[in-house]
Amino acid sequence: MEYGVVLPHVGPQARTQVVQRIQTVARHAEALGYHSVWAADHIAMPVNITSKYPYHPEGKFPIDPTDNFLDPLMVLPYVAACTTTVRLGTGVLIIPYRNPIVTAKMLATLDVLSNGRVILGAGVGWMQEEFAYLNVPYHQRGAQTDEYLKIMKEMWTQEDPKFQGRYFQFSDMRCEPRPVQKPHIPIWIGGHSPAALRRTATLGDGWYGHVFWRDPDALPREIQTIKDLATQAGRDPRSLTYAAPTYERTFEDALRALPHYEKVGLDHVVLAFFMWTEGFDEVLTLMERFAREAGLKKR
Repeated sequence: MEYGVVLPHVGPQARTQVVQRIQTVARHAEALGYHSVWAADHIAMPVNITSKYPYHPEGKFPIDPTDNFLDPLMVLPYVAACTTTVRLGTGVLIIPYRNPIVTAKMLATLDVLSNGRVILGAGVGWMQEEFAYLNVPYHQRGAQTDEYLKIMKEMWTQEDPKFQGRYFQFSDMRCEPRPVQKPHIPIWIGGHSPAALRRTATLGDGWYGHVFWRDPDALPREIQTIKDLATQAGRDPRSLTYAAPTYERTFEDALRALPHYEKVGLDHVVLAFFMWTEGFDEVLTLMERFAREAGLKKR
């Protein structure tokens, strides 16, 4: 398996010295042999969130809305300039929140600047209040995500992109540069709903599932569902990447879970070390310990 690290761009770790901390974690991850670093996405949150977070048994979002939450499309270019080999992932970018043509341009530019290191983790979103703030229709988020991802693929792969959809129509247009990665930036679909699994099987290059205090038997079921749906869609399920961020209750739990993740077929596991400690130095220590336990090769 490959391993990634969530950057300290959100929550208590982002309250002070956030620029230095992001740079330090990114460079440390690269030096220790981690494959990727990740930045999540929220734009504006209510002080009192009433929407149910789908990855917590009690529906509670684990981030304080009054804490800093730096934008992933600003964080990752900075990290690209601080590193040379580690992959740069959005975990996940909430696709309906942004104009897809602008998003495609920004991600293609980042792929060029980073020499082909971008992974687009893509999700539909869940926080109804945030959709309202952005004047984005919550109940159309799935349809919008499907269309927006098709638009991005069209723009990234075609010299003369054309599109006729429900939300966007365009032709006789140029939008350069296109990504370094061919045929396009890999798209890993976030979520575990039936729609998300279908989206992964039909539109994605991988799955960015979620292991968050959930039924441990859910993971293999969801992976198998994706494989079955991909086969039905005429795709080779072996061509997909199966990834998941893990927010186990403790660092020790995360270590113990690794054999299970490998057994069920995960290719890539992303860890949020700041969930297990409030001390920044301890984050670095845990990263080092995990790298040793997982047998990562230092660069």
